Amino acid sequence: MNRVLRVLVVDDSAYVRKVMRQMLSQSPFLEVVGTARDGTEALEQAEALEPDVITLDLMMPEMDGITFLKAQMAHRPIPTVVVSIADEDSELALAALDAGAVDIVQKPTALANEKVLEITQELIRKVKAAAEIPLGRGQQLPTLPPEAPAPGALLGANLVDMVVLGISTGGPQALKWLVPQIPPNFPVPLAIVLHMPVGYTEMYAQKLNDLSPLKVVETREGDEVCPGVVYLAPAGRHLSFQRLDDGKVVTHLDARPFDTPHRPSVDVLFQSAAEVYDGRVLGVVMTGMGSDGLQGAAWIKAKGGLVLTEAEESCVVYGMPRVVVEAGLSDRTVPLSRMLAAILEVV
Repeated sequence: MNRVLRVLVVDDSAYVRKVMRQMLSQSPFLEVVGTARDGTEALEQAEALEPDVITLDLMMPEMDGITFLKAQMAHRPIPTVVVSIADEDSELALAALDAGAVDIVQKPTALANEKVLEITQELIRKVKAAAEIPLGRGQQLPTLPPEAPAPGALLGANLVDMVVLGISTGGPQALKWLVPQIPPNFPVPLAIVLHMPVGYTEMYAQKLNDLSPLKVVETREGDEVCPGVVYLAPAGRHLSFQRLDDGKVVTHLDARPFDTPHRPSVDVLFQSAAEVYDGRVLGVVMTGMGSDGLQGAAWIKAKGGLVLTEAEESCVVYGMPRVVVEAGLSDRTVPLSRMLAAILEVV
């Protein structure tokens, strides 16, 4: 980061606006150039100040955050990070992601100063990351159904018993397009790690389930892993697998390991799948920032499994797939429009 990023803070609480300014000002690379108390004022400020990033509250008078976001993205897309109270705004936050927001920071329900300041480093990191996202990239989801698979086109149509998928920034939109397209006779389980704050994954899984022919669940401890079910790791806990004496595989949720940048971690999921299913695993690494999934992809490859990566052209952020490709661990790189076809060719 070699330039100072200009940030517009939008929140109807004067106290929160003040605290947000204090938090963001702890980074020498962030400058709060303006604040707004509702969506109407935010539109005016965004036009006048041309910020690099916007932080956005959702529940506001006059014009709420979703209405503002839709108007702003139609006029001039600006990377926007939602700062939301999960218990109150989780459905709105998911709608904001659909409308073009790039990430969520969970606002503490208790607005005591020490509680709000706990999110400082996360907020700074996500605001900096948002600024690196090409404007409008997140809106370019495929407009047509997935291309039909060409059986046997990928590496001899290797049979797998488990598909594991890791995704981050841009993930909610991409999965909302991809998962509902999976056919109801999908013959293996699909386990997903999506980087999302605590409080949102349950509702997100419910929305995917409503849209999909497959059953989609937020994973619980001890769930039996069954074909044709999509298991979404709950925010705040790692998802792994255990094979029982009778041969059944069940899910295990744990806060450990503690030293991962994300919880849940794509690396933890991929490594566990490789250990339990040996070489009969397909790993899929999609849009996201950072390198989560790199070590896990190495585990899958070491066991004889396969790895697909999303192509740069359809990623909101070409970070997680890029490091896997550069490490020589990707068997094939495909855009989002071809991802389901590529998966079906393998399973």
